[in-house]
Amino acid sequence: MSFRQWLAACFCVVAAIALTGCGNKDGNTNSQSRTGASSTPVSVNNNDGAAEAGVEKVKPAPGTGNVQGKVFYNGKPVPDIEVKLCEKFSQYIGGCSGKTYTAKSDAEGDFVITNAEPKVYEGLTVRVFDTDMYVFATTGIAGVSASKYEVAADKTLFVRPTHLFKGDLKTLNPKAGSKVSGQNLELKWEPYPDAAYYKISLYPEEMSVTSPYIGQRVEGSSFVLDKPLPQGTYRWKIEAFNGSDQKLSEGPDDFKFTITDGAS
Repeated sequence: MSFRQWLAACFCVVAAIALTGCGNKDGNTNSQSRTGASSTPVSVNNNDGAAEAGVEKVKPAPGTGNVQGKVFYNGKPVPDIEVKLCEKFSQYIGGCSGKTYTAKSDAEGDFVITNAEPKVYEGLTVRVFDTDMYVFATTGIAGVSASKYEVAADKTLFVRPTHLFKGDLKTLNPKAGSKVSGQNLELKWEPYPDAAYYKISLYPEEMSVTSPYIGQRVEGSSFVLDKPLPQGTYRWKIEAFNGSDQKLSEGPDDFKFTITDGAS
């Protein structure tokens, strides 16, 4: 199995597991209520999630620290988005746990998590609008590990802006679960608002197969497969991006179809 295939398999596992959504197991430390909803994590490789500078909107109480950042979608600030600072965080099992601090973004998309206990926190999650999904920053090779956040007493930690993306990109052909010919197979999807281009990836279920379509850039709303694929089942990943290379949306992560007459 190649490293790329291994990484794709790992991401599939992450996105498919329903987690207990950043619910605070030790009690929420501010006035926001717990959601209690189940959430699906979406990782974003920011290399270092806490590497910004800025102007404090709120001073931390003596002996505590603040975390300040900004939330965007399609290059515009997004208000009323829930953000959580997590003492413990697992992108695979359990999500956010331990002591948790919550805030919401304001009209300018800014958020400030106030008066956190000084320590290293394992996660900062941003809810994707009113869905049960959230975005968190990752570090390391291809974003395998969640980012960490060191909160210091009497200081504000400025974190990099979070760019949200949705999961409502609709595919048209082939249908999920369908069995199709691989000869001149045309992938189709609905054009997404403000999308400048798309990226498509086909991940074979058979790990010994190498797909020629990983991150294939497409500027229209369809793509004809022009390279032979072995018969078998494939997971289709499609993403929409704006002209600033910011991700706008993606299709369902569990979308699969089967090629019945592929190359031997």
